[in-house]
Amino acid sequence: MILETLRGSDPMKASPPSDVPERVNALRRLLRAVDGHLPEQRLAAARTVVDHAGERLRLSGEHCVVALAGATGSGKSSLFNALTRLQLSPVGVRRPTTGVAHACVWGPDNSGELLDWLGVPPSRRFRRESALDGDDERTLRGLILLDLPDFDSVEQSHRVEVDRLLSLVDLVVWVLDPQKYADRVVHTQYLAQFSEHRDVTVVVLNQADRLQPADVTRCVDDLKRLLVADGLDGVPVFATSAVERPGALPLRELLESTVAKRQAALLRIGGDVDGVVADLAPLFEPEAAEHTVDRETVETLTGALAAAGGVPVVADAARRAYTHRAVGAVGWPVSRWLRRLRPDPLRRLRLGDAKESDEKEPIAATSVPPAAPAERAAVGLALRALGERAGAGLPDPWPAVILAAARSRADDLPDALDTAIARADLGMDRRPLWWRLVGGLQWLVALAALVGLLWLAVRYVFFALGLPELPGPHVGRVPLATVLLVGGLVAGLLVSIVARPLIRFGARRAQARVQNRLRTAVKEVARDLVVAPVREVLHAYADARSALHTASGR
Repeated sequence: MILETLRGSDPMKASPPSDVPERVNALRRLLRAVDGHLPEQRLAAARTVVDHAGERLRLSGEHCVVALAGATGSGKSSLFNALTRLQLSPVGVRRPTTGVAHACVWGPDNSGELLDWLGVPPSRRFRRESALDGDDERTLRGLILLDLPDFDSVEQSHRVEVDRLLSLVDLVVWVLDPQKYADRVVHTQYLAQFSEHRDVTVVVLNQADRLQPADVTRCVDDLKRLLVADGLDGVPVFATSAVERPGALPLRELLESTVAKRQAALLRIGGDVDGVVADLAPLFEPEAAEHTVDRETVETLTGALAAAGGVPVVADAARRAYTHRAVGAVGWPVSRWLRRLRPDPLRRLRLGDAKESDEKEPIAATSVPPAAPAERAAVGLALRALGERAGAGLPDPWPAVILAAARSRADDLPDALDTAIARADLGMDRRPLWWRLVGGLQWLVALAALVGLLWLAVRYVFFALGLPELPGPHVGRVPLATVLLVGGLVAGLLVSIVARPLIRFGARRAQARVQNRLRTAVKEVARDLVVAPVREVLHAYADARSALHTASGR
């Protein structure tokens, strides 16, 4: 009955109190997911709620902390004494009266740590030990009733203490008096701020003994109207008095029911979580589609990084290096020796055959020319395009966070690209089989030409010395030595001419192969230094959005 009213006016919206620990854990997961991505000031309230909830759930599930909050002269302390049936809190009309919170504890003597957390001094703690034998007091076993300082006190420290305790207690009973129940400050600065905590909010019109019954009804109805404007429609509202007619019995019954259910702490924490969820909801779009980094933007970024990293330069050097090495392998032996005098284009860039090395071992920098200003600008534009496309449609400040993530490792890109190119296996260490075959053929024809040349030289020496001409075989009417010399030279030239298109074809293939391999290496750099940080933020967004949905209790 009364507890059902205490639960609030929108049962379809509220989640079961038993779900509160799970909702708090979801809020904790959200904070871990967005840590370092969102401004800390937007997360301060959520961190406070998680910390307070964790401490409150840890400290005691046997106690229900109820605070009497009111303005000066509302009779709050008198009502506190009436409920405890002891003269514990000083009563007066001079401002300020109550400067420190007083606490009365019904029940087990294990409330010390909880009261320490609440900040109630030991000198202001009281227990109802002597009255626990009575059945009327057993119904409040587990209750911690606080009499708070006046929230309109002229002492700033009193108002600070009230605000602090109001953020910690399980249930708040707002004690208003017939003269000031419509005070604007009470409603705007306090009651309206508890709209998310309607489940743990009670409003009483105290000092009702000073009014006629008809006036009490009229004041209570007017107070309910004001509470609707505050967003507290449906909260328990009734008249009380520290003396007879109507007395404190209605409030005492509500406290007994609340203590019996032992759900006020969970309901209060649930209200705190609701407030934080409502505050964080604009940072997330529950119905937004999954965001990712699309392949097209990655390819665009890879192209820009490849150009800035010198991939076209290295690929062209690989083409020329293939030609250089092929001519050295299949050319005329004399031209091979001359070719050795020319530097290898790849080795001029401090690149060459693939070397087995540990990824953690340092590697020498290459001599690839640095990126031109236009190429650096293209990389900057590609980074911006990737960040903007990945964050398109997300609520603020996520697009800016994702763009910052895309640029977060920009300064590391030049060294990473150079290292990736230096470590890449360019596939230039393989010598095609046809090189060996053609090279062997060139040596055969060169040897034939050399034999013919030596034979003709010997015959010339004999002729010069007037010695008889050496007999030798002929091919038709042409001496075999001449055929060997001329045939060897012509055959070597023809083999070189025939091999030239094959060399050009192989050089183009080597260029394309190197370009593809280097582009793959550059893409890995893009994924590690650009795409990975962006995806980390996107995953954080998705995880936080899922956690927020769980924290909402829906």
